[in-house]
Amino acid sequence: MRIFDSHCHIDDRCFDEDFNEMLQRAHAADIQAMMVVGINPKTTKKAIALAEAHDHLFTSVGIHPHDAKFCTDEIIEGFKALAQHPKVRAWGETGLDFNRMHSPRADQEKWFIRQIEAADEVDLPMIFHERDSEGRFLEILTSMGERERQGVVHCFSGSKDEMFHYLDLGYHIGITGILTIKKRGALLRELVALIPEDRILIETDAPYLTPAPMKNKVRRNEPAFVRQVLLTLAEIKGMDVESLADILWENTCRLYGIFK
Repeated sequence: MRIFDSHCHIDDRCFDEDFNEMLQRAHAADIQAMMVVGINPKTTKKAIALAEAHDHLFTSVGIHPHDAKFCTDEIIEGFKALAQHPKVRAWGETGLDFNRMHSPRADQEKWFIRQIEAADEVDLPMIFHERDSEGRFLEILTSMGERERQGVVHCFSGSKDEMFHYLDLGYHIGITGILTIKKRGALLRELVALIPEDRILIETDAPYLTPAPMKNKVRRNEPAFVRQVLLTLAEIKGMDVESLADILWENTCRLYGIFK
């Protein structure tokens, strides 16, 4: 099978000691490509270096809402320059997170809007982050003009209405290991059955959100574990695993414009 981990953070220092072994485990689990997502200038540059060293790794540029208070016009311009790199295939992750509030709301909104504009300028699909924004995330997205913008709402955990709004806007839905968690993933398991097959991506968000049953054995998530998300999704959808893997691979490659 060909499986694409559409969103991971394997640039995290927790992978430094066993990085090559982690890649080997992913390969053994049929994970043949990974999107290493940037969240600030430092992680973006490290992710680009990793992608340069490994053919099956790709990356993005962006400022996470947690880091929005540190963003500047110079950083955005720097990202626009990095967007010309052949391994940079998306902008993000960016969005709004009103849960932990590591950055003030005003900063999050300002730089979210600016990053949408910048991604439009360099014609990159977007990787979105949304948590507890109480409708403000959708309000900003729908107010940003009529442009046909591509993107994925990563780690989707919202309501049915929110999901259909994202789909109506043309975006993909990113599904994590939450799908496998008995209690926490109950609503998500209901909703994924309603998502068109050509609009779903699967992801680990590694090193976070370890799926079951791995979460009972190890704390750190890694790309190999996205296979469990695929297996659970196939069961919910009542689909052959290999056929679904092919669909998800094509979805991810089409969104990120790779392996054409």
